[in-house]
Amino acid sequence: MAQWTILVLSLYGVLHGQEIQLPTIQKCCQDGMTRAQNGQVCTILPLISSSHICMIAQEQCCAAAVRDQLCDSGMEMAKGQGACERPFFEGDPWETKISKMCCDCCMLGLMMASEGLSCELQGLLLGRWCAYPAKTCCGKNTTEETEPSTIVTEKLEAGVTVTDMPPEGLIPCRDSNCSQLCVGDGLCACFGGYQLQNDGVTCEDVNECLNGGHNCVLGQVCINTEGSFRCQRESSCGTGYELRDDNNCQDINECTLGTHNCGAEFVCTNTEGSFRCHPKERCSGGFLQDAIGSCIDINECVAHTSPCLPGQTCINTVGSYTCHRNIVTCGRGYHLTEDGTRCEDVDECRTGNVCVNHGCVNLVGFYRCECRTGFIFNIITKLCDDINECRDYPGRLCTHKCENTEGSYKCSCTLGFKLSQDGRNCEDVDECEANPCSQECSNVYGSYQCYCRRGYQLSDNDGITCEDIDECALPTGGNVCSYRCSNAPGSFYCTCPPTGYTLSHNGRTCLDIDECAAGRHTCSVSESCFNVQGGFRCLSFSCPPNFRVAAQGSKQDASVNLRCSKACQAYDINCNRDTSHLITYTSISLPTFRDFSKPEEIIFLQTITADNPAPLPGATSIFFDILAADEQFSFDVEKRSHKGMIMGVVRQVKPITGPRDFELKVAMNYVKSGVITHSNAVIIHVFISEFWF
Repeated sequence: MAQWTILVLSLYGVLHGQEIQLPTIQKCCQDGMTRAQNGQVCTILPLISSSHICMIAQEQCCAAAVRDQLCDSGMEMAKGQGACERPFFEGDPWETKISKMCCDCCMLGLMMASEGLSCELQGLLLGRWCAYPAKTCCGKNTTEETEPSTIVTEKLEAGVTVTDMPPEGLIPCRDSNCSQLCVGDGLCACFGGYQLQNDGVTCEDVNECLNGGHNCVLGQVCINTEGSFRCQRESSCGTGYELRDDNNCQDINECTLGTHNCGAEFVCTNTEGSFRCHPKERCSGGFLQDAIGSCIDINECVAHTSPCLPGQTCINTVGSYTCHRNIVTCGRGYHLTEDGTRCEDVDECRTGNVCVNHGCVNLVGFYRCECRTGFIFNIITKLCDDINECRDYPGRLCTHKCENTEGSYKCSCTLGFKLSQDGRNCEDVDECEANPCSQECSNVYGSYQCYCRRGYQLSDNDGITCEDIDECALPTGGNVCSYRCSNAPGSFYCTCPPTGYTLSHNGRTCLDIDECAAGRHTCSVSESCFNVQGGFRCLSFSCPPNFRVAAQGSKQDASVNLRCSKACQAYDINCNRDTSHLITYTSISLPTFRDFSKPEEIIFLQTITADNPAPLPGATSIFFDILAADEQFSFDVEKRSHKGMIMGVVRQVKPITGPRDFELKVAMNYVKSGVITHSNAVIIHVFISEFWF
């Protein structure tokens, strides 16, 4: 049996007191242990029974199983690593403390066994929780002597573990106050990673990172932990590498992981910190492989050095080339002599009018035209081509547009400009001089812009006409005014309901008129005036029979109207048996919520009862309940913890359209041992306004 699982036996005495059958408790305990093995949190387990004892068994058995796992983990580290130093556990300090305690105690047992000492650990006041792993690792498992029987271990906020006193047999350390180990005659000692303080009993964690007791190397930073330390790499590994558990960088094999981007025609080859893509097939001679793995023919004839002999012509073929012998002929500008033995120049200027409207100059093998201004000789066509000045000198001839003409060019301007006297530059035209806009005109470079006064907008049809803006019809028109929006030429105005509201200084928001404060109500002297949104109510409250006035609000502030406490006659048995102790009358004014997307909190009921997440048997608890309401299921009460005390929050959970007046009765029931000892009632008069403001 594990050292903490025996905790279940301590519940046996409770079973007889509450007359619950043992198999039911065993089922609750087994459920808690199973959920602990599945890694669930023991304090928020789903309940399988409404029995209070079953809830205790379920949670405590879960916590015991977690402690067993933590202690077993510590013992395995001691046996496997032979030390409880770095690397150790990280995470919750309470879990780390349990695991490290079992590891240290197991190490103590292993060392005693290696030195041939007795596994009875005589003279050492280790406590039952440390004695069990120490004796187990020493080699003499005396579970019956060391396992706790009915001891409950609690996890406190500070992460410490509370245990009971040691066995009677360890007399030398019986009265010791040692925080960790007692080595006999009242002397205290500490586990590894801790040092004894000046008081001789308290053990404090040693910060190896400050005193130089760590073994972190260059490039690592030391981080102190409870009873140990760990080394963490300072810089990342960089692209193509990953950090291993030993803080070293290891190459990532992108080819194995499939994170490369090689195409289907390539094979991925891993390199240190990267990878390479190699084609699956090699191209044969005469072909070149492109970026996607395709083979492209090489044109050998366009190489810098011709592959053919002088006097031969190179002809490219797919994957190769051929050489053909040249046939002697006369080129353009030459013709064979009459005997056909040689070529002589042709005088093109004498054979015809080759340079139309231009001069002609014969040259050896060709001719050249002497072209006029605005033309250039074309050596290919042997003609005078017009010079496109706009294309050859872009941006240097005309400011805006340049249009080529035969032998010359001309400039023009874009819309909004006119050509200046030099025929090249463009001047801005002030269109606003002609008043093209219906309201305001602003000249801009090359154009103009129409503007409208406030309350108008430019027409989308012509861009010059100003149209009135109907602010009330805009998508946000519902938010322009609190109540009602009326459009006016170039503007708008807001109005409020005829009674109960007044328009604020911003001309949009409707403010509630406090008739009670302004003295504009009609309440009698015996009534209290309560201001509501858009009006007021005259309220009058009195205590019911067997109750007397405990507190009464002022007539100017009726948020808490009346508080009545029970006052029974000594002989009135029914009155004394009634659990009602206090009745409070209060009022609240609410709007008709326009966008009701989540519950609205309207009343906060603060108590002076402490909120205990895990109450002890017999402790007092509070339950809130709605006893009466005019709107079914429109309200609920949520129990919360506020500054360590229980608080009830009354919430509106469904939209209600006003105007509506109704009464809501909320009960605060004080329960002890499953019985309502007394209850307080809060009667809330709810006034729902017709409007959202």
